[in-house]
Amino acid sequence: MKPKRLILVGILGAFVSVIGTTAEAREARARLLDAAGQRVGTVWLQEDDGIVGVRVRVNDLPPGFHGFHIHETGICTPPSFTSAGFHFQPGETGGGGTPHPSEAGDMPVLLVNADGTGEARFQTDRFSVAGLFDGDGSAIIVHAAPDNYANIPSRYAPNPDATTLNTGDAGGRTACGVVELDD
Repeated sequence: MKPKRLILVGILGAFVSVIGTTAEAREARARLLDAAGQRVGTVWLQEDDGIVGVRVRVNDLPPGFHGFHIHETGICTPPSFTSAGFHFQPGETGGGGTPHPSEAGDMPVLLVNADGTGEARFQTDRFSVAGLFDGDGSAIIVHAAPDNYANIPSRYAPNPDATTLNTGDAGGRTACGVVELDD
């Protein structure tokens, strides 16, 4: 089901603006770009009956496991992509207090094959597609390292440090894509 569109026409028809209504958004996508601005993949989100299906396809990324998260701000400024903020959690900003891996934006790690390609599909009920279109939008990040989900057994460290608790030690940001209505 495609989101409805609202067309606003200004005085004398001189100004036309198209605004997608996000209250009914059920489908979205993010085009993943690397630090050089090259497209390295796409993430599709499709909601049905409160469950969001997530499908990702990537290419030209470093092989191995990568943290894969939705972040709170829909801005992808290269090369570091820190403009995307912290992990997405409705009602919170700036790493508001929900511990990793319980944030809505925490998703399964992404495996990239030796040839730089990878695909994944999963379902989640942690967020709605419409919820990703809050005041400043959302972005999807592929991190440089795997996500350990803040799980450090006490035999290795008595207490996980702040980086582990906030990010799962997923490291820098390799690719970023702004979540947009899929039309």
